[in-house]
Amino acid sequence: MSMNYIIGIVVVLVVMITISLYNRLIQRNNEVENAFGGVDVQLKKRYDLIPNLIAAVKQYAAHEKDLLINITSLRSMAIDKNLSNDEKVAIDNQISSAMKSIMVAVESYPDLKANDSFMNLQRNLTEVESQISAARRTYNAIVTDYNNNIQTFPGNLMAGFLHYSRKAVFVIPEVERANVNVSAMFNQ
Repeated sequence: MSMNYIIGIVVVLVVMITISLYNRLIQRNNEVENAFGGVDVQLKKRYDLIPNLIAAVKQYAAHEKDLLINITSLRSMAIDKNLSNDEKVAIDNQISSAMKSIMVAVESYPDLKANDSFMNLQRNLTEVESQISAARRTYNAIVTDYNNNIQTFPGNLMAGFLHYSRKAVFVIPEVERANVNVSAMFNQ
C-alpha cells in the first residue's frame, strides 16, 4: 500500500467523523429548540389562563393583592418575545411557585372555591399544569442529551467550534423540595 493511499483513507475518515459530529450536534440543538417549542405552547396556555384566574380571585381575595400583582408582572415578563429560552425557564420557575402560592391562598376563601367559574378555571389550570409537566420532562431529557453531547469528547471540540453552550433545564424551586408536613395539614 502506498503512503498516499493511507493518507487518503485517514483524511476521508477524519472528514466523515467531523461531518458525523457536526450533524449530530445540529440535530441535538434542533431537538432542544423543538422540545422548548412544546413547552412554550403549554406555557402560553397557562399565560392565557392567568388573567382570568386573577380576575376571579380578585373578587374574593383582596388580601392577596401583592401576590396577584407579582403573578401579573411575571406573566408580562414571560410573554416578552425578546427573552432567551434560559430566561423563559427562570421566569417560568418563578410563575410556578407563585401559582402554587395563589392556590394555597384560595383555600382561605370558601366562596371562591365554590364558584363555578373559578372551579372551571382551576380544572383548566390543573390540566395545563399536567401538560406543562410532561413537556418539561421531555425538554429536560432532550437538554440532558444535548448537554452530554457538547460536553463529552469529541463532541466538545465541535461544540466549541459551533459556540454551543450548556442549556438550562427546568428545575423544581427550592420551596417545593421541602418535605410535606402531613400532620400539620390534618391539624388545620
